[in-house]
Amino acid sequence: MIRVLIVDDHVLVREALSSVLENEQDIEVVGQASDGESVLRLCRELHPQVVLMDIALPDVSGIDVTRKLVAENFPGRVLAVSTHIDRRFVTRMLEAGAAGYINKAASKQELLSGIRAVAAGSSYLSQNVAAMMLLNVGAKDKDGVNCRLGKRESQVLALIAEGKSSAQIAERLYIATGTVDVHRRNIMNKLKLHSVVELTRYAIREGLASP
Repeated sequence: MIRVLIVDDHVLVREALSSVLENEQDIEVVGQASDGESVLRLCRELHPQVVLMDIALPDVSGIDVTRKLVAENFPGRVLAVSTHIDRRFVTRMLEAGAAGYINKAASKQELLSGIRAVAAGSSYLSQNVAAMMLLNVGAKDKDGVNCRLGKRESQVLALIAEGKSSAQIAERLYIATGTVDVHRRNIMNKLKLHSVVELTRYAIREGLASP
């Protein structure tokens, strides 16, 4: 059972998220919080595995709360759920230690996929966030030679960011699972990176976002 803490300063949003999750057999909402201090206290008391973290809180930002949880060696994982889709917010949240980022315009299925992915130890970006951050990634290798991902590699990378497995990506793109694995290795080799979070940070550092 995945224990979830919902964090948002709006009661209606918290209740809506709770309603979405309450009928899922593998998910249990163990608490709700509306401010940073409550988040820290409830995480210590309730030991949630996943914290659905809004960025805009009344006393301190969700980014700072996430940073404090990481500093306290909180064993659970933070999944940002926010109206903000600006690259700077996404980057700051990931750098603070969040395992994923979902825009509030995402579907119920994306929310559930995100919760299950981060609970299982993976990273997750909702489709619109992944598209903004990862498509047409450009990078430079150690010798300064520019290398740009191809169209298919960009598609695979975006789906990886959604938390899709190789089999799911293969089904979506109508290609073989082995071909997906080849694309995955090529992407990582080109960018010299090893995770979705690293890829996202690298994309920002290489000029896809304003400093």
